[in-house]
Amino acid sequence: MARIVMKFGGTSVANMDRIRAVSAIVKREVDAGHSVAVVVSAMSGETNRLVGLCKEAGEPASSLDARDVEYDAVVASGEQVTSGLLAIVMQSLGYRARSWHGWQIALRTDNAHGKARIESVDEETIGMAIDGGEVAVVAGFQGIAPDGRIATLGRGGSDTSAVALAAAIGAERCDIYTDVDGVYTTDPRLTKHARRIEKISFEEMLEMASLGAKVLQTRSVELAMAYKVPVRVLSSFDPPDAPGPGTLICDEDDIVEKNIVTTVTPDFDEATVTILAVPDEPGRAAGIFDALAAANINIDMIVQSSSRESGYANISFTTKENDLQRAVDVLTGEQPVIGFKALQSDRNVAKVSVIGVGMKSHAGVAATMFRTLAEKGINIQNISTSEIKISVLINADAAEYAVRVLHEAYGLDGPGQSART
Repeated sequence: MARIVMKFGGTSVANMDRIRAVSAIVKREVDAGHSVAVVVSAMSGETNRLVGLCKEAGEPASSLDARDVEYDAVVASGEQVTSGLLAIVMQSLGYRARSWHGWQIALRTDNAHGKARIESVDEETIGMAIDGGEVAVVAGFQGIAPDGRIATLGRGGSDTSAVALAAAIGAERCDIYTDVDGVYTTDPRLTKHARRIEKISFEEMLEMASLGAKVLQTRSVELAMAYKVPVRVLSSFDPPDAPGPGTLICDEDDIVEKNIVTTVTPDFDEATVTILAVPDEPGRAAGIFDALAAANINIDMIVQSSSRESGYANISFTTKENDLQRAVDVLTGEQPVIGFKALQSDRNVAKVSVIGVGMKSHAGVAATMFRTLAEKGINIQNISTSEIKISVLINADAAEYAVRVLHEAYGLDGPGQSART
């Protein structure tokens, strides 16, 4: 019997009708003879409600520390409720099922409450349970910290729980059920020509996740790539007796035909900071980014250019829009030490990226991108690249149009319902 991990997100278990629909999908895999572990999220909106209660309990609201163990004890309860309810439904259908909390597996984490990282998973107990015919319904998003208390993994942590469990028990695959039927060549809301991708590499999916694609959480893709766990993205809203093919996320070597560009991914959650007239001498840039790192502010797309004043430079970078004000505050506080003369920020920007493992062996990808945008009158503010990605920063008002024209320019508007078969 193959071991399979199935994960269901918040929209998939949003209410009792949806939980019963999920039970039918789980039943299908159990009846096929698989050993099944199911990882569930909290019901849609429940985590936000619990976070709100924590803020209300901590007067003033700013006194709430997301690393607090009591915060974790409260917000972890959403997944515990869902796991118990699904186990009850499976039992009512005549299956042996039980709920498992993170500490019971045990999924061990570090001590960073609220954003803990997984250190180990004890596969023996749960592996024996599912091989013995039990359906193990696991509360995602949580584990046990060295202090013996519940630790949560951060938002989207149920994906990470599922992949970590799949890696630990040697699962044949990890199926992630959500409200979309796979990974697409771009956001289908932006163009009717977006197509579902049948296979995508770990590296491509990791780039997409890091650029804001909401299909999978970044850390879950990192784990899948590190432990070579095949992951399928499927819709829980398909009929249980006719599951869609979804998208398989796998090793690059398992993909026969590698597109030059696989996806065009927009990220609208961007902002820029430009620091003007920084003394052009060793240590000044380090001071800027050390201060930002100490405040746990992630940055990207760094550009240094000459200032109009001799002996000075301008430094620009991007950060997430919700971190912009903190970044400005941190740098303003460091201005006497760093010695820059002025600071500017802009929220009206977006990042558009083209991603594809085929870039490794094909020239001209960047030229196509820059020429296409130039022909459409779209100005590029910043550029960053990796081996399989090119990202440009542009005005947010032009981003949706840029996605559509690039999608066409790279041949992703072609006929058919799926890409890369």
